Amino acid sequence: MATSIKEVAQLAGVSLGTVSNVLNQPERVTEATRKRVLDAIATLGYVRNDSARQLRAGSSRQIAIVVLDVANPFFTDVVRGAENAAEDQGVMVVVCNSSEDAQRERRHLDLLEEQRVRGVLITPVDDTRSSRLEELIERGTPVVLVDRGSGWHNRCSVAVDDVHGGRLAGEHLAALGHRRIAFVGGPMSIQQVADRHRGVSGAVAGKAELVAVATSSLTVSSGRAAAGQIADLPASERPTAVFCANDLLALGVLQEMTQRGVRVPQDIAIVGYDDIEFAAAAAVPLSSVRQPREQLGRTAAGLLLEEIASHGDHEHRHVMFQPELVVRASSSRPMRHRRRTAG
Repeated sequence: MATSIKEVAQLAGVSLGTVSNVLNQPERVTEATRKRVLDAIATLGYVRNDSARQLRAGSSRQIAIVVLDVANPFFTDVVRGAENAAEDQGVMVVVCNSSEDAQRERRHLDLLEEQRVRGVLITPVDDTRSSRLEELIERGTPVVLVDRGSGWHNRCSVAVDDVHGGRLAGEHLAALGHRRIAFVGGPMSIQQVADRHRGVSGAVAGKAELVAVATSSLTVSSGRAAAGQIADLPASERPTAVFCANDLLALGVLQEMTQRGVRVPQDIAIVGYDDIEFAAAAAVPLSSVRQPREQLGRTAAGLLLEEIASHGDHEHRHVMFQPELVVRASSSRPMRHRRRTAG
């Protein structure tokens, strides 16, 4: 069992209050007494219960980040950036995974409020105007939206211009000569997916036909399923290029096409989104719209910590980063006449 502060006091021959002073206000204790207490702590292996002390005070030295999919390397990098910023301030980051489930997200927020976290970074599953987030803010817990824009006066946000990112992908594929392009992504209730679709739609309007292939999630397996749908189309209807709402989908499309003997980029070009580390390391290096992932997390955590330190005197800011297109082998060639295939 864990050693108690009472045992430390008994071994050192002092009162509980003296041990507390050594831990919290050492300047109030003589050097000799402080040494006896510290020796007792070392002998017993005592570890202070800092969380209990902070809860009694009504707050903690923790902030939380709630992400859509902890398995997605994009969010791994965002969390890393947030942790780096928080570590500089002596604050710990608690990571929660909503799994793109609004009810699970709400349960996380309930538990985080019970634990008195100082603030919450979140990429919401659905609407940024969620009543649960409003309740959290109204009761004094600061919230910063991550990878999601916001015009609301009571919260900061850090995002990437996803409409522009979709536009970059569409302009690139249209310039290569593709006239039938598939957009793979979903659900559209995720704002980033809807914005990327809007961007590519605008970019190819009047230049190419855009075919939407909906997915239920943003995972490799969903990408493979979408690629199967595309590959099964008659040759005359099959898109010659695919723009995916994230890199996991794009990697799934690449895997399925390769397994079916469809050449990338000769038969079909692929562009992803996020530029995670695996994109460049794929069997066919993947073109992708790059987001400043760690910078997103660091900036969001910085805004949250500023608001916490301001004690209510904080001007909310909305930071928007610009993405860039990184062209690799998966879409590096202008479109050629499609080789003849069965179907």
